[in-house]
Amino acid sequence: MAFDFGMDISAGMVCFLILAAFVAGFVDSIAGGGGMITIPALLFVGIPPLQALGTNKFQSCFGSFGASLHFYKRGHIDLKGSAGFVCVVFLSSMLGSLCVGLFESDFLRKCIPFLLIIFAFYFLFSPKITQDSSKAVLGSVGLGFVLGMIGFYDGFFGPGTGSFLMLALIALGGFGLLQALANAKLFNFATNLASMLVFAFGGHILWLVGLCMALGQFAGASLGSRVAIGYGVKIIKPLVVCVSLAACVNLLYKEFFTSL
Repeated sequence: MAFDFGMDISAGMVCFLILAAFVAGFVDSIAGGGGMITIPALLFVGIPPLQALGTNKFQSCFGSFGASLHFYKRGHIDLKGSAGFVCVVFLSSMLGSLCVGLFESDFLRKCIPFLLIIFAFYFLFSPKITQDSSKAVLGSVGLGFVLGMIGFYDGFFGPGTGSFLMLALIALGGFGLLQALANAKLFNFATNLASMLVFAFGGHILWLVGLCMALGQFAGASLGSRVAIGYGVKIIKPLVVCVSLAACVNLLYKEFFTSL
């Protein structure tokens, strides 16, 4: 029985995409940055950029949902307390996706790698990065505003969103490391879902390819969240730093070398 994947994609390529999604889901559930794996994989098999972005958002929803579900079952997410933030990041991400064609993203492409470097070194050396919560710098309104800006950024551009969410929750919200990771996954699920709906409305998602990848994403995210809970700061901190620096290198390479 043959399946129509929406374009000329072999079964071997689909298996490759499922494997890439599994690895991305595992890494993303602990440190973010899964899109660095899945988007190049989608482009590698010949999927056009806009459809690659839309399909990536669709399958990413399953990974962030799987991680969020596992963290919630383990008691690391307070849905009632987070509901307002979820609504804010959902709406702001949708607005960001709608604004993609209205603004230039060149400035963001140049700035984000350096912001990721700052984030990585903050995460590496800051004494605040522990399992325990600390005193919040901002109240709910201020934190909601910052999270809303990150949500808009995810819908508009995207790279490093998980890292920026964690940084905001730890540095400004006073969250402990595991609590910040859990809530970052929940908020990232909301931003992915909002952006995915915009791409779906525009007809830019290969649904069957996305569903196949979603299997790998969900499995990888479930395993990754278990590892994060089991090992805590020992694995989260170094992996977040490595992923952030890898994202930085990836973005700098695309910005300064592929254009030569």
